Amino acid sequence: MSALCGGGPMAPSFQGLGTVWKNFQLAHDLKGHEQSVWAVLDVDDDQYLTDGECAQTIVHPAISVWSVSVLPNGDIVSGSSDGIVRIFSESEERWASAEELKAYEDQVASQALPAQQVGDVKKSDLPGSDALLTPGNKPGEVKMIRNGDIVEAHQWDAASGSWQKIGEVVDAVGSGRKQLHEGKEYDYVFDVDIQDGVPPLKLPYNVNENPFAAAQRFLERNELPLTYVDQVVQFIEKNTAGVNIGGNEEYMDPFTGASRYRGTGQAAQAPGGYDPFTGGSRYTPVSSPPPAASRYVSTPPAAQTPPSAVSVIPVAKTLSFKQANVSAMQGKLYQFDDALRNEISTSGLALYPEETKLLEEMFAYLSEAVAGRVPETPLKRPHIETVVQILTRWPAAQRFPVLDLARLISGFCADLLTRSGMRGPFFDALFKASDWTTDLTTPMPKAQETNILLALRTMANAVQDRTQIGDGEWVEDTLARAAQTPYVALTKTQRLAVATLYFNLSCVSLQEPLDPSLRATHISLLLQVLTLEKNDSETAYRALVGAGNTLYAARATGNPVDAAQASALRAAVSALPTVFAEARIRSVCGEVLVLL
Repeated sequence: MSALCGGGPMAPSFQGLGTVWKNFQLAHDLKGHEQSVWAVLDVDDDQYLTDGECAQTIVHPAISVWSVSVLPNGDIVSGSSDGIVRIFSESEERWASAEELKAYEDQVASQALPAQQVGDVKKSDLPGSDALLTPGNKPGEVKMIRNGDIVEAHQWDAASGSWQKIGEVVDAVGSGRKQLHEGKEYDYVFDVDIQDGVPPLKLPYNVNENPFAAAQRFLERNELPLTYVDQVVQFIEKNTAGVNIGGNEEYMDPFTGASRYRGTGQAAQAPGGYDPFTGGSRYTPVSSPPPAASRYVSTPPAAQTPPSAVSVIPVAKTLSFKQANVSAMQGKLYQFDDALRNEISTSGLALYPEETKLLEEMFAYLSEAVAGRVPETPLKRPHIETVVQILTRWPAAQRFPVLDLARLISGFCADLLTRSGMRGPFFDALFKASDWTTDLTTPMPKAQETNILLALRTMANAVQDRTQIGDGEWVEDTLARAAQTPYVALTKTQRLAVATLYFNLSCVSLQEPLDPSLRATHISLLLQVLTLEKNDSETAYRALVGAGNTLYAARATGNPVDAAQASALRAAVSALPTVFAEARIRSVCGEVLVLL
């Protein structure tokens, strides 16, 4: 149970709901989880939500998350059915070592997801790895792609703005053996004898559900004591060959230590399930020693993974950071404005009436644009000037909703920035407002970290499919500023935004050749990512494809890159598969080396 601020207690339930009670009466059912909810916690939505929406889905290498709490420093603590308490932190200085993080990610990868859990899988209809260049729609969204004969599963991580590979989809034990029980299809319907001379009870079970939830449902439906739950779970486990891949890990209640579930099956037999708390999926990797670095999967050696016959390079479609909850952004901006207005020392920084009017028009425009509709009334130069003025005037801690507004304007109104002559002032204000310096402290203050991230995403949005480079001066200036801060000082999400900017520029270069000086700067920045990135494969992948695009454009125009840079690229690209042993990286590295 958890007491909600301003409301009654909220309780978890086996039906995937959070039930809110008031005056001993059911007040609300909070829906969204696809399986059982075991624990609830009242938190500050400003800290754990982004624009009013879920910021991140944390998949656990366990059947269930039994309890969750928040430490005074903001770290999240979870206790799960594998008997382990884990702490998740935003602060990089409190993270575990790279080896421990790698081991955790491999644990997550050792979970299995049967094909029917994500729907019918027809390999010939699945997209290739280029589909991962399109952002996801919501945190936790799962996308399947075809990589040769393998179906890979990737999950959208909204916190980092990237797809994370979490395994490979396999067929389930019960596939093709559906049985009907009380009008519903199940993978298994077991006969359970509880007394001589009495007809056996029916125990229905789908391999994509939590065995504990199935056992609980069976006992409650037949009015049997809940003390039998362990025996029922063990019965399910014995007759479905287990869930864990390649190990005999015992699952237990973290409070009592009672046994819950033990996976003993082989990889080819193992069915999987959703994490009942987050809905996160479990997938089966091919059994092999873990690579040097990977995310959520143990990737097989190159000899066991046929490379895709489809070439990735060139990739002409740019990426963007255009997802937003505009109403939440608007509410936060006005909340900060009220706080400034009501404080004597800052009242002069509050919005002017004309600024408020122009902001209303901008939010109305962007609400339509984000929803995929064409706004009726276009924005004009005074709207851009208003954003510049507020960025220049407001304190650093209150700037992030304005920077977020700038991110959307850069993405949806790039032509306006050019036509209005406000591109220069806009980006000048952007860098100043983000507190961009060459000597960042590590870790960055939270406000500065957020502001720089939004500034980088705004720059990435400024380079889109129809962007005209022209004389290249504004792009050169943007790249020069992005390179001012040492790459190693940036956070993971900031690095991804930087790599996206460089990738987008490579896409544009396919249509409009870059000036030799600009191209040399661009390649040097791509090299920086390829040589220094050791942790996030998505960041490295975007830089790798960017390098491939650049080399492809150089060959197409008959203007080869400088010999020294070509040599450096060859060395960096050749070494990349030893850092990230993912099939997609190995495949694209091969394409890039051919272009060199």
